Amino acid sequence: MSFLLSFHWGWLVGSLLLGLAMGWISVVQRGDGTSKVLARWLAVLVAALVAASLARVVPGRFGYWLDLGLVMFGCYLVGCTIGACLRDWVVSRSTPAA
Repeated sequence: MSFLLSFHWGWLVGSLLLGLAMGWISVVQRGDGTSKVLARWLAVLVAALVAASLARVVPGRFGYWLDLGLVMFGCYLVGCTIGACLRDWVVSRSTPAA
């Protein structure tokens, strides 16, 4: 894992910045979003991928790509959360009191 962080730090920072930008611009939701059933299936899929990564079920190059993809996805989600919180803080700060 430390090899991933030291060797691919540029890609990880890029995914964090991309998540920050996406979190900043996608605060307003105008659609229905995902259903609860789909959200549960996606959570199960991510949990299965993390379990496969921790158990080292996938060997070789594909396992390396799985680890890298999960770390980049985590950085992206952290960036999305930070961007959404910053946007909410800026918008709530600039709205006049009722």
